[in-house]
Amino acid sequence: MAKSLLDSVGDLYSVSNATFAVIRGYKRSLDVITVLQGETKFFSILMLTWGLVADIDIESEKYRWMGSARFDFYSLLRIMNLRRYHGHIQFVPAPGYESYGEPIKQYSSCMGNTILSEQGQANNAKVQSCGYPGPVASLDGLEWRSIDGPFVSVWINNVPWAGEDVMPAPEAKFSDGCLDAVVLRDCPKSALLSLMLKMSDGSYVKSPYVSYLKVKAFRLEPGQRVGRPSKGGIVDSDGEVIARGDRVNNGNQQENLMSYGPPIQMTVDTGLATIFSPR
Repeated sequence: MAKSLLDSVGDLYSVSNATFAVIRGYKRSLDVITVLQGETKFFSILMLTWGLVADIDIESEKYRWMGSARFDFYSLLRIMNLRRYHGHIQFVPAPGYESYGEPIKQYSSCMGNTILSEQGQANNAKVQSCGYPGPVASLDGLEWRSIDGPFVSVWINNVPWAGEDVMPAPEAKFSDGCLDAVVLRDCPKSALLSLMLKMSDGSYVKSPYVSYLKVKAFRLEPGQRVGRPSKGGIVDSDGEVIARGDRVNNGNQQENLMSYGPPIQMTVDTGLATIFSPR
């Protein structure tokens, strides 16, 4: 977040520049993502990842002693032993991105920020009574589209930068009411390595292997690993695991915020948060 804010005004990323930005007291609006599955709801401000990026982020924790080099090291390991995951994504495209995916029919029942069954509506009402629910936004009448897997990676972003030298969403804005989705379905290992090297300036999105689009809402249905039906992936939001797909971990599923497999939906609350900004 600090990198995204400082870079937006041409300032270098540093602790001192971030500190002075807070002291000056300038503010700006920031979109907030509502992430929902059944009766579980929480808010996110950075990203949600599944597939390659989530695997690198979470599984490289065991190499934390390497510092930031752990990401480069584990990225190479994961590309050499590339995983693909079955799954399905649905989204409401922003204007200008309607050509992506295939059209699907809108679900018949909608309540709050999500489209739910009758049971799901009851669960949503239950969670709303327990805490701040965020603004209510109806998704009725919107054109949903879908893309089927297998996938190498799905990366949903709210701000341009994911780290000091990783820019996955060069077109992301702080309060445009959209999420920037990066979808990678099929990619040779050599091309994937080249893409990783171009993430420092966002130019990787020009690759024909990358689908980059802005969406108003997004739904992820993560599946098991191709060729390894007992192994699933990791769903990672703002750097924390919210769901794991390995069947051996199902007995510990309560340790994760959400279940792996059922749809996880994301909607955008435009400008809900206020954040300190360099200017």
